[in-house]
Amino acid sequence: MSLEIKDGVALIKLDDSKANVVGHALIDQVMAGLSQATEDAEAVVVAGRSGLFSAGFDLDEIKKGPDNATKLVNRGAEMLLAMYSHPQPLLAACTGHAIAAGAFMLLACDTRVGSLGDFKIGLNETAIGMSLPVFGHELASARLSKRHLTAAIVQSTLYDPEGAVDAGFLDEAVAADNVLTHTIALANQLGQLPTEAYAKNKRDSRADGIAKIKASLA
Repeated sequence: MSLEIKDGVALIKLDDSKANVVGHALIDQVMAGLSQATEDAEAVVVAGRSGLFSAGFDLDEIKKGPDNATKLVNRGAEMLLAMYSHPQPLLAACTGHAIAAGAFMLLACDTRVGSLGDFKIGLNETAIGMSLPVFGHELASARLSKRHLTAAIVQSTLYDPEGAVDAGFLDEAVAADNVLTHTIALANQLGQLPTEAYAKNKRDSRADGIAKIKASLA
């Protein structure tokens, strides 16, 4: 995992050489990257490695017991809230599979570009016997197409990249070898927008969801 700032864009690259799980290390990195970006950049891109964005929460940590699971999920919710309310343009370069918490990271970003290919994107919580927490319902309801809410939230449908665009997990899907450069180019464009106005309009438009997520974590 790494952070690089170039030409006004903070690039947070997720790569644990495994499944890019949302564990404490990834959460720490993303939170630190968002904080540094507010000081040294105009926009942020979160990218995975080739073939994988993120496979979701760290199940090894969750299996340690309910206290560990609750702590991790709550920290993940705080990260997603920070992403969803981040004052700068926040983009995702979805370089492959994005499942469960990985898909929530996409929903928390402003603009999401995915890689074309044999990849799966979606929320599998029902399939593994879990219910969505408040942050999950709020992000899904705000960002997904109403036509897909039942399929995506209740029925654990996993989408290919083109289907993920239609459902609302992605905004567009491009060739895998172009996804990162294309996303960075979009970040450069969006970074030229006035930051204060961008931040206010984003947070005002998301105020209800942000408030509900905050209340659930209080």
